[in-house]
Amino acid sequence: MIRALLLVAALAALPASARPPRLTLLITVDALGSDVLLRNRPRLQGGLGQLLTAGAFYPYARYAFAECRTAPGHATLSTGANPWRHGVIDNRWVDRATGKPVSVFADPAHPVLEVPLTPGQDSSPANLMVETLADRLRVATQERGKAVAVSLKSRAAIALAGRLGQAWWFDDGVGKFVTGTWYTKEFPTWVKELNARKLPESYFGKKWELLRPRAEYVGEDERSYEADAYGLGRTFPHPLDGGMPTPGPLFYKAFGVSPYSHDVLVEAAKAAIAGEGLGKDDVPDLLAVSISGTDLVFHEFGAYSWEMQDTLLRLDKAVGDLVAAAERAAGGRANLVIALTADHGGAAAPEQLAASGLPAQRLKPAVLAQALTQELRKQFGGDVTATLEELDVYLSGKSLEGGGKGDGAAVRRAAAAWLAKHPAVVAAVARDDLFTAPDVAGHLAPLRKGYYPERSGDVLYMLKPFHLLYTDTEGTSHGTPYAYDSQVPVVFAGKGIKPGTHLGEIDPVDVVPTLSALLEMGMPSAAEGKPLPEILTGK
Repeated sequence: MIRALLLVAALAALPASARPPRLTLLITVDALGSDVLLRNRPRLQGGLGQLLTAGAFYPYARYAFAECRTAPGHATLSTGANPWRHGVIDNRWVDRATGKPVSVFADPAHPVLEVPLTPGQDSSPANLMVETLADRLRVATQERGKAVAVSLKSRAAIALAGRLGQAWWFDDGVGKFVTGTWYTKEFPTWVKELNARKLPESYFGKKWELLRPRAEYVGEDERSYEADAYGLGRTFPHPLDGGMPTPGPLFYKAFGVSPYSHDVLVEAAKAAIAGEGLGKDDVPDLLAVSISGTDLVFHEFGAYSWEMQDTLLRLDKAVGDLVAAAERAAGGRANLVIALTADHGGAAAPEQLAASGLPAQRLKPAVLAQALTQELRKQFGGDVTATLEELDVYLSGKSLEGGGKGDGAAVRRAAAAWLAKHPAVVAAVARDDLFTAPDVAGHLAPLRKGYYPERSGDVLYMLKPFHLLYTDTEGTSHGTPYAYDSQVPVVFAGKGIKPGTHLGEIDPVDVVPTLSALLEMGMPSAAEGKPLPEILTGK
């Protein structure tokens, strides 16, 4: 009741005394879990640290769906809805007709511009089923307001740009910023000029050195479960040549797994600001920047690594540069709104956790799928096959069509029953029972919010905490509803924002509704979240 009254009061004040900000800057930091940020916060004295101090800071926002990964996280942030509405259940799903994985934003009808055609590449928002903040802004302003999203990752930029904005991402095959033909048929001048600068190449042959003295980093530099990818090695300094004599795809991948990619992304954002004239008039514009380097470093080295610590120190500076550029474009902080959050967190490597005494384990999805397939074939015949895609199990075979020893529901329930007894699994359910089965421990609720019938699996399951389903034998990942994966920070700053720290848990679906209130426009059509009235000044 109190929150509702606050909301009414804040929203009532907005039309009478405020005007929308000229520019809204939405920053998502890939794989910045609350735990990682809070552990490193005392050392953050630059732009990120200043936002936390001067803004409205929520350390404990938590996604309500199960598969906390890049595409669903960004889609949820941009739409204010969960996957059961926006349809982006994961980075990819299995096509039941072919039995093969499909990238979330693959669209053969709209390939990537000026890039060799690659089957299955992410290129358009066709599979995003609802409206984004960028879409709503474009419609509300009758296309006068501009919306631009930039990232290293295509699935991040596309999810943020939606159908009506612009999405630009870095293609590590060709070493330049690109987009799909959904958005444009020709690169604008500012993108051509940005790519002509060849900013990544300026780092070729250099090394990723520690920003601070070695004594300031916690733990050990080299650990056996860290990955040695793209010629980077496991210890500082890391060579940035990809093991190649000249810049090429392996170098671009190595460059992405370094905090210098933050700086290039900020330069791309600055180019977008200048090229599109963002923030130059009273019609509100949106700039969404997804910083991907943190996630790439996390996957290879882990959440507690020296590499992750150094990446956050450099992110601190990069955020300051980005915010300063946005302030200049908008004519000062009084015309700017900033929101910073993350698409997901991430788990420490299970070997590190196990060495500390926690019940952690690394599991290979192919091994689990093979064992499940063998069990189902024993029960229902020789053609049943289980394919695992993260927390979704896709089943194929004649038995699911009534051509074997049991019907499809019986096969699905048998698969769920077998998984539920697996020592690494805490819950499993057939899609037939997902919304009717009792949820005593609360494990089914996040699976339900992440379920989209046409794309989700036949069986959904959840591993126990600290159990990692990962093909690689080194590095780590994310993708569960546990706090280390699902809990992220949210901070707002700028026009109409009341500073302060709020320890109550919120849901990231509240970010876009809050920005919509500040922009004085309706929310995206399928939004489930609500504005956060306690931070709105009405001025």
